[in-house]
Amino acid sequence: MAGNTAARGVRGFGLGSFPPSLLVLCGILSVQVGAGLAKGMFDRMPPTAIVVLRLATSAVVVGFVVRRRLWRVLREASRRDLGAAAALGGSLALMNFSIYQSLQHIPLGIAVTIEFLGPLAVAVLASRRPLDLLWAALAFGGVVALARDGGDVNVPGVLWALLAGVGWALYIYAATAAGRRLPGATGLALGSLVATLVVLPPGVVALVDAGWSVLTPGVVALGIGVGLLSSVIPYTLELEALRRIPQGVFGILMSLEPAVAALVGVLLLHELLSPVQWLAIGAVILACAGATRGART
Repeated sequence: MAGNTAARGVRGFGLGSFPPSLLVLCGILSVQVGAGLAKGMFDRMPPTAIVVLRLATSAVVVGFVVRRRLWRVLREASRRDLGAAAALGGSLALMNFSIYQSLQHIPLGIAVTIEFLGPLAVAVLASRRPLDLLWAALAFGGVVALARDGGDVNVPGVLWALLAGVGWALYIYAATAAGRRLPGATGLALGSLVATLVVLPPGVVALVDAGWSVLTPGVVALGIGVGLLSSVIPYTLELEALRRIPQGVFGILMSLEPAVAALVGVLLLHELLSPVQWLAIGAVILACAGATRGART
């Protein structure tokens, strides 16, 4: 019943007439444009504060959409239900906080490529094919090539991106558990709220250090836009796409995310990559697509 209600809400936006592959690609583009805009704000607002705005926007918008069901869930939820929402929020906080710290040090495309090792590890663990060990080795080689190529790549940026990958992997497991225990998008709403509360203290500290004057209406509006582009819009598009395509196909399409991130970095942030870095990103994309294709549903 909850899934049908959510699906009707998505179809209300008229997305059912678009090919699901196009919806996935638009979702990927939305996420990375949001990340590019966020990085472009780093000279005006601390990255941690931008994370707070992004997660708070998701919590408010998604929570408003599912508000009636959300109140019912809060009244009837068990401790395990709330624990699943808390785990989802913790993984969201880790993933978003870490990737924004990474973006302070290394280009967007490289950060997302390294972060993608998280879902790759999940796909490899879900498969029993020996070939997937080769995909994992290919991805690892691509990341090593990125780290050794020099240029704008440094150790702090790589380590933060790896931690974001851990957060992404944990998010996949947490989202699965929350989806089984909580109806519709209520798990995402609660998880976003928990994630906002987790990153709020360091966000406030960062704002105190930077000065509250950085919170101009224009910057806040742009931060809310980042939240819409990075969370609300892609979730809506992916929800509709997953109704009509197999999860394996969805995972293969998502493997294009590092390439899209690199292109957004070039176009929005003027982050030019070397030929070796492009080849390394391509190796990770190939590995992710190959491993996803063989993973169990």
